[in-house]
Amino acid sequence: MRLIVMGQQAFGKDVLAKLLDTGTDEVVAVYCEPDRDGKPVDPIKELALEKGLPVHQPANFDDPASLEVLAGHKADLMVMAFVNVFVPEAARDTPTHGSICFHPSLLPLHRGPSAVNWPIIMGSTKSGYSWFYPSDGLDEGDSLLQWECEIGPDDTVIDLYFKKIYPHAVDSVLTVCDLFRAGNPPRIVPDEDQATYERRCTRTHARIEWHRPVKQVYDLIRGTNPAPGAWTTLNGAEVDVYDCAIVAGDGISGRVRDVSDAGVAVQCVGGRILIKRVRPAGGAKMPASDWAASVGLAPGATLGS
Repeated sequence: MRLIVMGQQAFGKDVLAKLLDTGTDEVVAVYCEPDRDGKPVDPIKELALEKGLPVHQPANFDDPASLEVLAGHKADLMVMAFVNVFVPEAARDTPTHGSICFHPSLLPLHRGPSAVNWPIIMGSTKSGYSWFYPSDGLDEGDSLLQWECEIGPDDTVIDLYFKKIYPHAVDSVLTVCDLFRAGNPPRIVPDEDQATYERRCTRTHARIEWHRPVKQVYDLIRGTNPAPGAWTTLNGAEVDVYDCAIVAGDGISGRVRDVSDAGVAVQCVGGRILIKRVRPAGGAKMPASDWAASVGLAPGATLGS
């Protein structure tokens, strides 16, 4: 088949590399976002140029000229791997078999731009990814295939996405192409009663509220690790919180209960969070014990004020 690959960053690059290395299908063009001033060249663009592939970077597909260029490639399928630019129906349906898009959740769950963060924050025990037939709606449309994995009780975003979803999803693009090549590719109709939509997980959502149950606090920290990064304050100064663990103990929520080489133990409802690694505002990541020593943190201090 003749393929157009549309994507960005490392995932888009690795999907493109997988297709090129296999060589079963012909990649006839690569689409990615426009270059940004002061930012490095997108990795998928670098690889495409290295391989001598045509690269297009339209800001949108509203003008007839962009659609004409797209149609000129006479593609059979457009593979959309990690796409932030809205692609209208006229562009999606240009290839013979239309377009297929990747999303890192079990659709229709967790539609939206932070589909890896929210299931961890919400305490879910499973996630995965979907390849779906995109529509004009946000991550809406039937799915071609889905893959499910466990979210471990201590998994962070790095564990769930980069160690589980990412490598399996890159390999799965070959299955995607095989399904279209075989004819009559599956269509899994979503149960809209189960659909959820979440906004982008930002620093606003990542502020730690120490008066909440300890499991909720722990899930927030690991669900924003490494980005956007959970955070709290000490005497008004912000500090990002990364690696941590749940430990037993009781007391007043938000109070530092123990400072040791293992980290800083902070009380929540029903238990404590042992903070192991932090990043003070304007600084680098460091062991929590080093940070505590640098600011004179001692048991009895209050975080979040």
